[in-house]
Amino acid sequence: MSDSGDSKPVRFRSDGETCRGDLFLPDDAADPPVVVLAHGFGGERTWRLPAYARRFAERGVAAFVFDYRTFGDSGGRPRNLVSPRRQLADWRAAVAHVRGRDDVDGDRLALWGTSLSGGHVITTAARDGDVAAVVAQVPFGDGLATVAGALRRGGASYAREAVAGALRDLPRALLGRDPHYVPIVDEGEGFGVLNAPDARAAIEALVPAGEEFRNEVPGRVAATVPFYRPVSEAGDVDCPTFVAEAARDRIVPPWTVRRLVARLDDVERLRLPGGHFDVYTPPAFDRLVDRQAAFLSRHLRG
Repeated sequence: MSDSGDSKPVRFRSDGETCRGDLFLPDDAADPPVVVLAHGFGGERTWRLPAYARRFAERGVAAFVFDYRTFGDSGGRPRNLVSPRRQLADWRAAVAHVRGRDDVDGDRLALWGTSLSGGHVITTAARDGDVAAVVAQVPFGDGLATVAGALRRGGASYAREAVAGALRDLPRALLGRDPHYVPIVDEGEGFGVLNAPDARAAIEALVPAGEEFRNEVPGRVAATVPFYRPVSEAGDVDCPTFVAEAARDRIVPPWTVRRLVARLDDVERLRLPGGHFDVYTPPAFDRLVDRQAAFLSRHLRG
């Protein structure tokens, strides 16, 4: 592979806190179009996102990957807080920062999201109005439907643990105390927010060597994410959208992705045979990233 996609560190501010990211620029391209990327539930930008960013840069599209507040080396507390409201604010701040840069063409800007951030890019594009294209990969579209799937897998014990975690953490949030954390994936004691059978091994496989997977989020997530429904704003997205669905997804119910697609006006859909986490690694990754790069080149480069 060529040197396309060499990155440079970037920082920007969101609600008074510092967010950090990396900008991957194409070789020998003046004022290239740009796509903004961020990870899903509990993810950090180093977890396979540079692989996408480099492929896009090779196709002449700059790629800016960033970490939300409280994740990775971005600032903010409590650490690992998953909050749709705060993360959407980080998306707005990231987009504003990129539009103000002089090394990319902020007027030709796309959004790329995966899993939970696949919902964030739908919501952000619907509210922004000036986004040129959107890529939503195994997108989270309906919180209640996604939680219902987790309840079917985990039964009463899952519901009990999720509610208990929220009830222990919410008073701490109100009092400004350190959070009560719950696991993102099961550590052998039976409960993880993402309770698909393959979730733990799949996430650990995405974490680069030498980096730590902090397997915890504040328990208040059970009181916020279930009521987040990007599908309700999908009809307001007025730019071309690429949606990737995993046919055997155990995290995001495939029928919710199909309902999201039905509400989008200009949509290209790719249905892959694997599960939720297969999209990040070969062979599914190679097929998917090539389609995404072609989609972005077509709509950003003309």
